[in-house]
Amino acid sequence: MTASVDSMTFLHPIHIGQLIILKSAVNRVFRTSMEVGVKVWVEDLRTGVRRHTSSAYLTFVALGPNNERVPVARVLPETDDEKRRFDSALQRREYRLSQKKAEKP
Repeated sequence: MTASVDSMTFLHPIHIGQLIILKSAVNRVFRTSMEVGVKVWVEDLRTGVRRHTSSAYLTFVALGPNNERVPVARVLPETDDEKRRFDSALQRREYRLSQKKAEKP
């Protein structure tokens, strides 16, 4: 299930008839959750021009058959880019958890 979506800013509009391209990657797996980074592009099919329209980080929680949290298999970073995203995901998670704690009455 989707547990959270970080803020999403739209940089360019997407018009009817344009192609939407989404690219996602698992940035980091925690015990029962994972952060997935998503980038969205729009392509004008007449000109072939692509533009980055938005990016977001989504947190998903793994649920078992009775809706209980279940462990997720680890994903280990290999490339420099994967290692950068892996480290950044922990910082974002710590921030999200601190915000969640601060919002509790």
